[in-house]
Amino acid sequence: MAPAKLTNISELGEFALIDKLTQGIKLKQKNTVTGIGDDAAVLKSGNKKYELVSTDILIEGVHFDLTYTPLKHLGYKAAAVNFSDMAAMNGIPKQIVVGLAVSSKYSVEALEEVYWGIKKACETYNVDFIGGDTTSSPQGLFISVTVIGEASKDSIAYRKGAKEGDLLCVTGDLGAAYMGLLVLEKEKKAFQANPNIQPELAGKDYILQRQLKPEPRLDIIKELKKNSIVPGAMIDISDGLASEAMHLSKAGNVGVAIYEEKIPIDQVTFDTAEEFKIVPTTAALNGGEDYELLFTVSQKEYEKITKIKDIHIIGYITDISEGNRMITNANQVIELKAQGWDALK
Repeated sequence: MAPAKLTNISELGEFALIDKLTQGIKLKQKNTVTGIGDDAAVLKSGNKKYELVSTDILIEGVHFDLTYTPLKHLGYKAAAVNFSDMAAMNGIPKQIVVGLAVSSKYSVEALEEVYWGIKKACETYNVDFIGGDTTSSPQGLFISVTVIGEASKDSIAYRKGAKEGDLLCVTGDLGAAYMGLLVLEKEKKAFQANPNIQPELAGKDYILQRQLKPEPRLDIIKELKKNSIVPGAMIDISDGLASEAMHLSKAGNVGVAIYEEKIPIDQVTFDTAEEFKIVPTTAALNGGEDYELLFTVSQKEYEKITKIKDIHIIGYITDISEGNRMITNANQVIELKAQGWDALK
């Protein structure tokens, strides 16, 4: 008998692999409200407050390149992207636990830089750094961060809550982190070709900061609460606008319509995309690592939502039969496709 054909992980990609590995998992604990499938697990903790738990792993050579990533920024980013998962659930981060696997090439001083960044992020967002683990690695650096957060029972925003007719909103601007990455990669190649060359980074501060030191939109969570707005569905943009919109579509069994002209793109991002001969909208749809929030609200919240700074209405939720689409500036309708970051492809 011929051996069974084995499936390469890259054939599935990250999200299909997660679906396959986790199918059939049943929740048995009474205090587990939601498990796999959202930005964080949700646990009952009493007094109308629910705990949120999420974890993320950053691996040298996959998620970061130390050729151009300062260790302080790496530590800060490792914490900040996990805080963003809490924001994606309309919650607030409270504590983190950090696991570190490190090879012998790293000095104590280098690891102190990483931890300085983690502690700085915790200080900035009032999060307690409560523990973790450290071990050796045969090569490179691995950082695993688990974040514990909190939200009231009635304010948690899941991915599955979008309803037909809801407004689709996004915070900040998109595509900047991806363009910052392309600039850094370009300068890395120039340096490898000529170590004496000086990097050309003038005017790129904003997009470099967006790539190296992202900030979670916890300010928006506070504004939503202040205005008594609870999103129907929400997710943070780590893998690109198109991918995240499709997550909301799949979870809520709805369609999504986005207007290209409404997608917020910073001028430096726009100009840099054109320098790289990339359509700026493509960078926004597929770039990823912006860590902005994509969420839905009822149309009755229109007046309130438009008064909150840095929130943009970019489309609306439709019946699932209409699919996921973008109406272009030329008034053409194109299908949305998830072409953003996938660590396993």
